[in-house]
Amino acid sequence: MGRLLLLAVALTVAVGCGTAKAVKCPDAGCGQDAVKLALTGVTVGQAVVAVFAVLAVSGEYGTGMIRTTFTAVPNRLTVLTAKATVLTTVVLASGTVAVLASLLVGRYILPGNGFTEAHGYAPLYPADGPTLRAAVGSVLYLVLIALIGLGVATAVREAATAIGIVLGLLYLFPVVTQVVNDPEWQRHLQQISPMTAGLAVQATVHLHEPPIGPWAGLGVLATWAAAALLVGSLLLHRRDA
Repeated sequence: MGRLLLLAVALTVAVGCGTAKAVKCPDAGCGQDAVKLALTGVTVGQAVVAVFAVLAVSGEYGTGMIRTTFTAVPNRLTVLTAKATVLTTVVLASGTVAVLASLLVGRYILPGNGFTEAHGYAPLYPADGPTLRAAVGSVLYLVLIALIGLGVATAVREAATAIGIVLGLLYLFPVVTQVVNDPEWQRHLQQISPMTAGLAVQATVHLHEPPIGPWAGLGVLATWAAAALLVGSLLLHRRDA
């Protein structure tokens, strides 16, 4: 399981590095969001985080250890709360490493591709206001993705099904949104899409353009996580192990 978190960190940093190397800013005002480019890897690393969260629950069901857990701790809500706490802690730690490393890589690579002060881009610095918000928001985003995975896995128990549901919410939702022709409906769908809304927290330029604000978007993702945990806890309480 620990290897999955290492993989999540590695993928997040590697994809961010690849994006930073690929995107150019030849002129002043090229319109790119340097911080968001550096943090692009979060869109890939989140998949591994989701799988990790699902396996944290479904693995016990698969081996039958969940019965032992419930025998030792009869209060099932306590078990779920403990799992959520541990999951939050480990994802918070690994997510912080991944995000800071991505920003560090972007700080050294992006200036070579034209993201310089002459073109209106200061070096990436985590303590800078918008960058700090994007960094903290990205870490919280990964934590919320993990909690969605935990809630879904608790509800459906079976690993493959739970992983399919979570990844479908993350990656298929934006695809469905693009199929819709009506701009107003498209905007509304983007505002409730877990990934699209949640990742709005990474934006540091052109903040009036996204369909939802940074913290409001993260709030939408938090609502998805709360709903998943609520459904999972209700089903956990009502049925046999």
